[in-house]
Amino acid sequence: MQETRRQRRVHKGRLNWFSVLLLLIIIYFSSIFISQQTHLHQLAEDQVAAEARLASAKAENEQLRQEKENLGKLDYIEKLAREELGMTRRDELPYSAGGSAVK
Repeated sequence: MQETRRQRRVHKGRLNWFSVLLLLIIIYFSSIFISQQTHLHQLAEDQVAAEARLASAKAENEQLRQEKENLGKLDYIEKLAREELGMTRRDELPYSAGGSAVK
């Protein structure tokens, strides 16, 4: 009868070490999993920001492409000269509708 008690005590001791070892392994893999999830979340945020920058750059590129195309048209050049430089044709008089006069 004493031998069975000793065997149970030894068996309980082994079970305790096994439980502790199993718990440590679970904690280790859980920490790795959490770390990876955090890293993946950061990568997803970076990807969203990069896609937003890409969309902005594409829009700017399209705008510049359109302006380059328009610079070959005389009507557009004339419009820019009138609006930005205040130029007029030979027989026209400049008209200012506000506080600043075109020189």
